[in-house]
Amino acid sequence: MRGGEREYATVKPQNVAITGATGMIGTALTAALRAEGRGVTALTRDAGLARRVLPGAGSPDLRVAAYDPLGGDALRAGVEGCDAVVHLAGEPIVGRWTPDTRRAIGQSRADGTRRLVAAIAAARDRPRVLVSASAARFYGVSDTAIFDEDSPPGPAWDFLATVCRAWEREALAAEALGVRVVILRFGVVLGLTRRMREVLPSVRRFIGGRVGSGRQWLSWLHLSDAVAVIERALDDETMRGPYNATAPTPVPMAQFTAALGRAAGGVIPVPVPTGIIQRYMGDGATVILDGQRALPKRLIAAGHQFLEPDIARAAARVLA
Repeated sequence: MRGGEREYATVKPQNVAITGATGMIGTALTAALRAEGRGVTALTRDAGLARRVLPGAGSPDLRVAAYDPLGGDALRAGVEGCDAVVHLAGEPIVGRWTPDTRRAIGQSRADGTRRLVAAIAAARDRPRVLVSASAARFYGVSDTAIFDEDSPPGPAWDFLATVCRAWEREALAAEALGVRVVILRFGVVLGLTRRMREVLPSVRRFIGGRVGSGRQWLSWLHLSDAVAVIERALDDETMRGPYNATAPTPVPMAQFTAALGRAAGGVIPVPVPTGIIQRYMGDGATVILDGQRALPKRLIAAGHQFLEPDIARAAARVLA
């Protein structure tokens, strides 16, 4: 617990299984948990990748368990004996959405979560806590509305909102097993993936141009806060159900890209018009061109203190 935060009941899980452990959030969370002396089981489709990107993989406090995310005994064995599970796995949503891509996005979340809960149910020594990712897109998109956890879900025609509803429904089924379930509706998490680190030196001077109209709202969260919120969800026995995992200060896209440009020292900010994004991404352009203003009402009510609530400072930390 950080200084200034409200006291809360805590029973820290000492052995945590993580799906999606090789992703940006997963690798940062794995490092944070191990630094606190906790054990991690990295549940992954690619054990070789996990051993390459997770320092200390294979050591007693960092077990790597390969599994099929759509089922199998390996998934049950991976959660067996763990105190908690953090479910971050899901097919990437950025890109052109072909029918196969749409199917993979939906299956990896709804079907993958259903099979994870089935594995928890089959475990002899069952986890007590499931922290499952979702997204602020649960609420749909709007240029004017403000969304909190009491807001209704987005319309049926919104593909990503529909995916989020199914994703959350499957995770919440674990409550019937006596498992405490926390749903984290993430905004855009600000950090650098491995690929972004590779290309950043060559594109840094061009960063800062407007993307689309620039008026679309960005509900965002710095990577350090993403890790802190997940850890609180693991430890805080009072947390149950959905929480918006977003900074308390959403911003229009134009403000975000301007902050990135200043942090990067961009000298040739290149705007990316709506038409170009739609041409190359098709329906998938909604991920970039549409937004929503989601506020972390429940985290604020719980007295949670954000590490990086200012977009300028957060952007500077990302690109430092």
